[in-house]
Amino acid sequence: MSKQIQAIRGMNDILPEATSHWQFIEKKFIECVTAYAYQEIRFPIVESTHLFKRSIGEVTDIVEKEMYTFSDLNGDSLTLRPEGTAGCVRACLQQGLLHNKTQKLWYCGPMFRHEKPQKGRYRQFQQFGIETFGFDGVAIELELIQICHELWDSLGLSGYIQLEINSIGTIEERNQHKTALIEYFTQYVDQLDDDSKRRLSKNPLRILDSKNKALKPLINKAPKLSDYLSVESKHHFESLCHGLEALNINYTINPYLVRGLDYYSHTVFEWTTQALGAQGTVCAGGRYDSLVEQLGGKPVPAMGLAMGMERILLMLQELDKLPGLSQDAIYIINLGETAQIQALKLAATLRKAYPSLQVEANCLDASFKSQFKKADKSGAVLALILGEDEVKSGTIGVKWLRKESEQLTLKQSELLAFLQDNLV
Repeated sequence: MSKQIQAIRGMNDILPEATSHWQFIEKKFIECVTAYAYQEIRFPIVESTHLFKRSIGEVTDIVEKEMYTFSDLNGDSLTLRPEGTAGCVRACLQQGLLHNKTQKLWYCGPMFRHEKPQKGRYRQFQQFGIETFGFDGVAIELELIQICHELWDSLGLSGYIQLEINSIGTIEERNQHKTALIEYFTQYVDQLDDDSKRRLSKNPLRILDSKNKALKPLINKAPKLSDYLSVESKHHFESLCHGLEALNINYTINPYLVRGLDYYSHTVFEWTTQALGAQGTVCAGGRYDSLVEQLGGKPVPAMGLAMGMERILLMLQELDKLPGLSQDAIYIINLGETAQIQALKLAATLRKAYPSLQVEANCLDASFKSQFKKADKSGAVLALILGEDEVKSGTIGVKWLRKESEQLTLKQSELLAFLQDNLV
């Protein structure tokens, strides 16, 4: 007997009993961004490897260790997308969406990273993303944060997620800070872990974001980026803070919140939670004004965010915030070929008359007893019964499945009115 094929580690099946919860979160997200007049964009899961090397950078964990990269039959190097921003920018440039235009875009779909699977972090993971182009003030930054704030509220998570913000200034200001960081950490190089030693010369900002608790005392004494910000950068950040206060959105300034990529500038933010243990970041965003030019376009101010769907779902589960996702459903029990065909016709009529109803007609040659069991298991609230007698007399049996009641017999012509009065 051949060995049964298993799913790839870290790439999980989402079974029917769970998909309704995913659809609930997706629906809330789509409702929220649509209300803000954002439009959906869809771009390929597979891109040229060069796209991610140019955008994310070669000296990053993602490019060095986590990307799923392969050569196709033409010998081209392709990569499963590890994040959405680069692909979105590539699509906008290629399709001419940024020619003297502003864009407010959103997307949803799978991303891929070869990292150690753990709670809330998988090798194939679902991500919501928002990308905006052509907006250079703090208003768009406030709007993105406001969208998140409203989404958390609609999901019942507002009291469990905190906003952290920081300014990382311009690349020139960060270069001055980078020089100071290299000088500082070089004095303590023997105390650094291997990742931090590797980052020291090329990407020392990432040391500040280290999850190694043993490095925290050293990091806490490191030079602060805020000491190197210009008057303009400080004013930009102060305007953001004032705007958040005016919108009644609570925040914490986290001076160690950074991005390790040169195209980021000014505002960065994260929404974090204590409900998921070590995997505390639910959403992260920031301004990336240099990326469009870096990928071959004209300079365009840009701002975006991404949130992991798995972590949101985990939060809802941990906090018992998932709603009952029941839908009024009808199961049509039938016996015999003529009754089965009539049941299919009736089901089509009901779906057309009441689109909010879920209607399932039995398609098996089974006894009434086994069909009633299947109807009950399906979660239906009402069973309609069509047997030989009902077909001959033009009637239909009606039985409530979730409450005590006698079975009724109605004329088939009376059914729609009955459902209107009692179910729809």
